[in-house]
Amino acid sequence: RLVDAGVRAEFPDGLLLAVIDLEDAGPLRPGVGGEALLGRGGHHLKLCDALAALPYACSDAVVTGITATYYDHVLVLGADGPLALLASQEVLGSGLQEINRIVDISTTLDGWETVNIAPTIQGHIEKLYVDVDSKVGAGQMLVKMDETQYNNIKLAFANLKIEFARMEALKKTGSVSQQAYDQVKLSYDQTKEQLDYLQKNTFVKSPISGVVTQKNYETGELYAARPIYVIKQVNVLKAIVGVPEGYLPKIKKGMSVSVSTDIYPGETFPATIDIIYPSIDEATHSFNIKLRINNPGNKLRPGMYAKTSLNLGKDNAIVVPYQSVLKLQGSDERYIFVNDKGYAKRVTVKVGQRFDEMVELISDSLKEGDQIVTTGQGRLVKGVKLNIVK
Repeated sequence: RLVDAGVRAEFPDGLLLAVIDLEDAGPLRPGVGGEALLGRGGHHLKLCDALAALPYACSDAVVTGITATYYDHVLVLGADGPLALLASQEVLGSGLQEINRIVDISTTLDGWETVNIAPTIQGHIEKLYVDVDSKVGAGQMLVKMDETQYNNIKLAFANLKIEFARMEALKKTGSVSQQAYDQVKLSYDQTKEQLDYLQKNTFVKSPISGVVTQKNYETGELYAARPIYVIKQVNVLKAIVGVPEGYLPKIKKGMSVSVSTDIYPGETFPATIDIIYPSIDEATHSFNIKLRINNPGNKLRPGMYAKTSLNLGKDNAIVVPYQSVLKLQGSDERYIFVNDKGYAKRVTVKVGQRFDEMVELISDSLKEGDQIVTTGQGRLVKGVKLNIVK
């Protein structure tokens, strides 16, 4: 009978030996995790407690007629493969429970409409009429650019207007050819179109009602590439939310959504799904939805970080105690152990919704009725016999 300070394993005949955890120790080598040397008298073992703080607590032992086998980074000493850990485990039968399916997804708010005020003609800015945080209405004057080019075209158009009126009078009397008339009319139409274009880009008006969120120039500066103003509609906001593709059948246009932010704890803002984008992103396996968020008090602001909650109604899910789920060291992988005919079977899972101390498990390898180890799973490895406490 050999008793080690660490985890113990039981032989079929009742002999006790150590189970040595070599996950961080790597291959067997003297002084680290354990030492196994084959001799005529049997195996000479240095049994070490790999769970204790360094340096390991070790003791010598000489044992005959045993084998050493790796099971998921753990060296198990025994005669016939996996052994039963003396540490006891409790299991819970997995069954489908009805839950209220709520999907929480983070997003960033933006104005329902955003417009860059950027005239298509370059030149000096003669006058700016509003500043940052100014509320503007649709059709309100924002910018007056240098009028030189506009005034020149305006004079040319006034002259063509007189000439075109003269041509129309001569055409009615048959005193002018159709070709001459067409040439004057073409010049008149082209100049009028150019004048309208210059008027729109010299006296720049706001196409929407909103708030000036950005101003990049001052009066008298030379306008180049950047927009002069950025205007956002803030009484109504939008949010683009990426939803996992598995929820596509449950998402409907017009569905109600709750929006919240840490800035206003305990307060929610109603929203609706305005657009469901038709394609699935191949990289993320998600699709986008566009939310419309009424913001009459302007408490929410464009650029604000927010959480959206989609209530997708009742659903069936496997729910287990949160402590049943283990995390693989050095990665984001989660896994559990299930009872597979008395032996530990490791199953990779994803964590879904959390309900206080319970959590939803998502896995194609997990089915209703599987017995999930809820206590004592921290020292388990796959393939080891379970010591279930009933």
